Amino acid sequence: MTSPWTVDSPDLASLARLLADRTRAAMCLALLDGRAWSATELARHTGVAASTATGHLHQLVASGLLSEERQGRHRYVRLSGPATAEMIESLASHAPLRATPVRSLRDTHRRRALAHARSCYDHLAGTVAVAITDAMTERALLAWDYGPALTPAGRDWLHTLGIADHDSGTGRAHVRSCLDWTERRHHLAGALGAALLTHALASGWASRRGTTRVIALTSQGRTALQEHLGLPDEVLLPPGDATGTT
Repeated sequence: MTSPWTVDSPDLASLARLLADRTRAAMCLALLDGRAWSATELARHTGVAASTATGHLHQLVASGLLSEERQGRHRYVRLSGPATAEMIESLASHAPLRATPVRSLRDTHRRRALAHARSCYDHLAGTVAVAITDAMTERALLAWDYGPALTPAGRDWLHTLGIADHDSGTGRAHVRSCLDWTERRHHLAGALGAALLTHALASGWASRRGTTRVIALTSQGRTALQEHLGLPDEVLLPPGDATGTT
């Protein structure tokens, strides 16, 4: 029988145990790309047997961290929403770095590109995202008195970009900050962060690199970010690229 003095409280230890397993943690990090993955894809990505991956996914779905989608006999999972994605990214930024083997030069380039610019669920992360946040703050487009907030000048700036309704009636916070796990500093999230990434992709400022989380700035995008926010070449060009020919 439940005690009349019992009250509900967050079971933080249960969540910590769930993510303490390296396979489940790796699955959550992979799902930051915003796509729906199959159990087979996640098993291959994490290097475990399909049956093992399925067991882990059952726990993650039951916890509410992942949502499940079925198409016929096929089962797919994705992060349950942007708030979960931001929590995973923030936890990753607080975690100690663990050395992982570099198997090829291509792998090295991919990791550098991922740190430079990547998607974090539905918004931009990495060096470029942090630089955009800093530049918007310096130009008084963002205010941080009570957390990040768009200023009147910031709203006007959005209109010049053609982003008139970054809230889109979704009920999401207009502006949120997300702690970047590679930069260890904040980038923009929330409805505004999602709107900026959507605009960058739709306007040809950036493109997705295959099925990875890597976001590559185009020459048009670099020019636009220099004009609108004054971002320098050393921020806009990925490490090792001095030509900017993308």
